[in-house]
Amino acid sequence: MKEGPDISQIGALIGDPARANMLTALMGGQALTATELAGAAGITLQTASSHLSRLEAGGLVAQRKQGRHRYFALADDEVGLLLESIMGFAASRGLLRTRPGPKDPALRKARVCYNHLAGDFGVRMLDRMVAYGDVTLDGDDATLTPSGEARVAALGIDVPALRAQRRPVCRTCLDWSERRSHLSGSLGEAMLARFISDGWAKREKDSRAIRFTGEGERRFMALFP
Repeated sequence: MKEGPDISQIGALIGDPARANMLTALMGGQALTATELAGAAGITLQTASSHLSRLEAGGLVAQRKQGRHRYFALADDEVGLLLESIMGFAASRGLLRTRPGPKDPALRKARVCYNHLAGDFGVRMLDRMVAYGDVTLDGDDATLTPSGEARVAALGIDVPALRAQRRPVCRTCLDWSERRSHLSGSLGEAMLARFISDGWAKREKDSRAIRFTGEGERRFMALFP
């Protein structure tokens, strides 16, 4: 049977080691130049440009131009969710690319997954929100309840503005290190942005790791005990 979606094309795009490394680098949520992505993949700039053209044609990355510079980012949330899910599946099968390094504990504790919080802290946040009745789960679907809307509004998050966006307010995303779900969607992005803007946490340079300050961790744990 040759009808329906062709997953082989997506599999081929992601399955190439160089392209996989570039996509993983973009999971940090930042737009990167072709030169930066070539470095992440360990390939020449010319080869990276060819790979990026294929990824863009396949709808996995999008290009942004700023002056003379071109930047690349994941095309949308769906791509980030797909990659994190594949990472979780690979980790569950013991398919790890390298031995755990110095940054591994930090990545497992808290990291950015495209645009939202992942790792132990991300899973903890969703677990507590479900336990409090702020979020209800139905399989992979998540819904923000009225009590949850009041709680996040108290943090300064404009929920009506989130609902006005075309993407879901709440989604679940399988966490590759915890093997459980964390919160994504526009609310997941807004929560992480609030933690950073309030000085609770900051991104580590050249890493997906999110580093909470002592006070920020205390306040996070008080909010999600």
